[in-house]
Amino acid sequence: MVDVSKWPLFTLLSAQELSSIRQACIFGASANEAIYITHDDEVYVLGLNCSNCLGTGDSQSTIAPKKLDCLSGKKLISLSYGSGPHVLLVTEDGELYAWGHNGYSQLGNGTTNQGVSPILVSTNLQGKRVTEVSCGSHHSLALTHEGEVFAWGYNNCGQVGSGSTANQPTPRKVSNCLQNKVIVNIACGQTSSMAVTDNGEVYGWGYNGNGQLGLGNNGNQLTPCRLIALQGFCVLQIASGYAHSLALTDEGLLYAWGANTYGQLGTGNKSNQLSPVQVMTEKERIVEIAACHSTHTSAAKTQSGQVYMWGQCRGQAIVLPHLTHFASTDDVFACFATPSVMWRMLSMEHDDFLTVAQSLKKEFDNPETSDLEFSIDGKYIHVHKAVLKIRCEHFRSMFQSHWNEDMKEVIEIDQFSYPVYRSFLEFLYTDSVDLPPEDAIGLLDLATSYCENRLKKLCQHIIKRGITVENAFSLLSAAIRYDAEDLEEFCFKFCVNHLTEVTQTAAFWQIDGNMLKEFICRASHCGAFKN
Repeated sequence: MVDVSKWPLFTLLSAQELSSIRQACIFGASANEAIYITHDDEVYVLGLNCSNCLGTGDSQSTIAPKKLDCLSGKKLISLSYGSGPHVLLVTEDGELYAWGHNGYSQLGNGTTNQGVSPILVSTNLQGKRVTEVSCGSHHSLALTHEGEVFAWGYNNCGQVGSGSTANQPTPRKVSNCLQNKVIVNIACGQTSSMAVTDNGEVYGWGYNGNGQLGLGNNGNQLTPCRLIALQGFCVLQIASGYAHSLALTDEGLLYAWGANTYGQLGTGNKSNQLSPVQVMTEKERIVEIAACHSTHTSAAKTQSGQVYMWGQCRGQAIVLPHLTHFASTDDVFACFATPSVMWRMLSMEHDDFLTVAQSLKKEFDNPETSDLEFSIDGKYIHVHKAVLKIRCEHFRSMFQSHWNEDMKEVIEIDQFSYPVYRSFLEFLYTDSVDLPPEDAIGLLDLATSYCENRLKKLCQHIIKRGITVENAFSLLSAAIRYDAEDLEEFCFKFCVNHLTEVTQTAAFWQIDGNMLKEFICRASHCGAFKN
């Protein structure tokens, strides 16, 4: 469970107040405003109160929580905030409330007067049950139970999707090519809007100067336009940052496009992308993506629970997804986003449900449920025959009908080390590998022997990321030994580019003489020894 005290504003609360929180959201230009809901469905706010965004009826800041009586007893299902800031909130009954900055009619009440307390937004929404809201800088989106999208507020770039650039003072249904489409997910960048249909199509409209609509150009769109580049993919979730976008497919693939000044696309560089590009291609299945229009930060969570972050992280530009020690994407925004806002309304309720992937990971090396043991170097690893047969052709061949399924078996392994074989078996349960590059060489040998091509690629990726002057020649030797041509070429180029340092390491002079001659000959042809 996420610890809300990681957000500085919540350190103002007592232990009793913290324990009462069921849902919470930190927002504002300096992450200095907060709203939280207790287990008794009471709504409290605290903080700076810019533009009356706390909804308390006055403009006073407060370091002590104040209750919003008009929302007491209402269960909340969706909350979003704009840059003004303005706040939108949806109840379990489908009612939409708004308050805060309203200079562009982003509250949807037909005026430009600031909302000092929560007001019910009803124009054009009578009889509609709102299920989700999303705010851009000064515009708003609402998704209804029927899959319709309504938009209002600032429209200088077409972010309301009305076909013009006139501001929209009240909710208006977004139609055009969304007509007869059922929308299941919405997201806002600063001045752009995105929507996902029930069959996985993605549409974007509004500002596109950085390519954040993913249309292959940087022209603004006054009405929704489909992302043709994602045709053939079924997108489940969309997330928008300040000027970039992320998409997650039903196969667990991650695509990114738009602004990339801080590396927020995770492509390894800072070049903007006008069309979706796949990122984290070497990682396991992605199950969650995170971004919000207040920041240039991106985050993702994998099937096994690993959390990655990239983009603007505490002022640094992280251009490739970086593995963190966090358990949730929410922690990334608490500790590294600028400002340290929340990218969604955070739920503090315990969730005891485990996915299939989480259950499998939990049962790895569990002697209570296992029906097979491997013995390596005097140590035992407890596994399940069924899982091994499902996941690996090597074991499918091994466990033929003559194998006694009712008998607890122990298999001795002597050709691989314990860390290597344990990592291999754990990979079959989790789809992930956590080994230093030196041990990954042994796993690469195993992957080659067992014809596990995906594992082989993962090992090569680990080795490439972990190569240093000290281990470069040892890794090159192993790549040659295991016929890993791509890895061999990578290690060779590294050794040539760092020739002076590599030739001064002990590993260089301890290798086989024939290989040393071959390396010197090959490097000479590249001109490495001309000086």
